[in-house]
Amino acid sequence: MLIKNGRIHDAVQEEPYVADILIRDGKIAQIGTDLPEEGEVIDAAGKDVYPGFVEAHCHLGLDGYGIGFEGADYNEYNDVCTPQLRAIDSFNPLDPSVRMAALAGVTSVATGQGSANAVGGTWIAVKTVGKCVDEMIIKDPIAMKCALGENPKRCYRDKGNAARMTTAYNIRNMLSKAKEYLAKKEAAGDDVFKRPAFDMKCEAMIPVLRKEIPLKVHAHQANDILTAIRIAKEYDVLLTIEHVTEGHLIADILGRYPEIPMAVGPSLTHASKFELQNKSWTTPGVLAKAGCQVSIITDSPVIPQQYLALCAGLAMKSGMEPFDALKAITINPAKHAGIADRVGSLEVGKDGDVVIFSGSPFEIDGVCETVIINGEKI
Repeated sequence: MLIKNGRIHDAVQEEPYVADILIRDGKIAQIGTDLPEEGEVIDAAGKDVYPGFVEAHCHLGLDGYGIGFEGADYNEYNDVCTPQLRAIDSFNPLDPSVRMAALAGVTSVATGQGSANAVGGTWIAVKTVGKCVDEMIIKDPIAMKCALGENPKRCYRDKGNAARMTTAYNIRNMLSKAKEYLAKKEAAGDDVFKRPAFDMKCEAMIPVLRKEIPLKVHAHQANDILTAIRIAKEYDVLLTIEHVTEGHLIADILGRYPEIPMAVGPSLTHASKFELQNKSWTTPGVLAKAGCQVSIITDSPVIPQQYLALCAGLAMKSGMEPFDALKAITINPAKHAGIADRVGSLEVGKDGDVVIFSGSPFEIDGVCETVIINGEKI
């Protein structure tokens, strides 16, 4: 497939440029001018060409569209710590919201468990096209979901978790048990008789302890954000922070941690609980200016997935630099999810995920005319 004469916003260079994109075998083969016409030719003259948009934090495919309890498979309410649970086992590719996301240009998402549990389980990154989740997977697992703040308190207040310090204890306790389990397992080596009794919870935490995946910590309030950083330091593990609602209040502190990806949102909602009272559209821009790696999120279905780019536009309206806003729905969330080697920018060798707009995706009159995923026009 050849996309000709489009104005390319590659999420690498700040200024757009006019060029062609050749996609071969599902990958971007060349970007330049006067490229050979192979397969379908799309004339994008006068139109804007972007990488497929990427969401760093949502529950797409796990929280059903237009369905009540039967369609909601993203929270487990029977155990405050469930690291052994895998998002892949709840994801429904045929949920209508997956197709809606794709048609709006959101081609890759990080999706998984909600925030009811102190430790909730592993997340996945998927493309938004397909009928079988195993064929849609970009990476599994990408992170271990954890949560601080009001949600675990509310969901487990009658089951021994009624305060922030208790939630932090439950996360630490799970990490400590897994650390001891791993030490015994490694000390035993190949001697099966010396190995600790098999524990699926501890097994699930091993990739976190080995820094293969990060803790993905839900934190709205400033104190919760800093607790997440404190715990990650204590156990020497990787960390991403999700929501970061009061991040603008401590931007000077968070700017010291450019290595910690931060996913901001959902902001297009009412402040529905106490810890959201300082929600602001200025947060993504303030954190980006402070040197943080910022992604903008819908947390779908909190905000419908198809409005991801509009959320970036509203952040721009509140002061975020346009290029920072573009990166916040492309390359930054790809880095956040650990899939930037495949998606998030228009570069040779990456997946052929391309969206073509007439007008700006950051404005309400922008029209998503063409969506290409894995080199196939959908």
